[in-house]
Amino acid sequence: MYAIVRSGGRQHKVAVGDVLEVDRLNGDPGSTVELPAVLVVDDVKVTAEPAKLARYRVTAEIVEETKGPKIDILIYKSKGGYRRRLGHRQRHTQVKITGIETGRKRTTKKADDKAAEQTSAEKS
Repeated sequence: MYAIVRSGGRQHKVAVGDVLEVDRLNGDPGSTVELPAVLVVDDVKVTAEPAKLARYRVTAEIVEETKGPKIDILIYKSKGGYRRRLGHRQRHTQVKITGIETGRKRTTKKADDKAAEQTSAEKS
């Protein structure tokens, strides 16, 4: 089973046990994060419908925070003698996929409110 998850505006193909580097996530090493699934493939069954994807959970554990390669930036204006050199290193987070689970159906707050109204209306 594998899933396509979205993180930092990018999509990544992941399976249980994979370690991948994504844009920086808030959290300490060892903490657990949940990544939203865009597509889930289980042998031959492909799930891409948002209503069905709400049942899937892709959990990952933060391994460490790293930095990407140094990007050199040179600002130059001709005939003016103006030169400026800058650099940038993007911060990344390494995560290890710990599970792709199914069976948990998420409900929205509106759905919970409607259910509460229906039960109170039935009691009255």
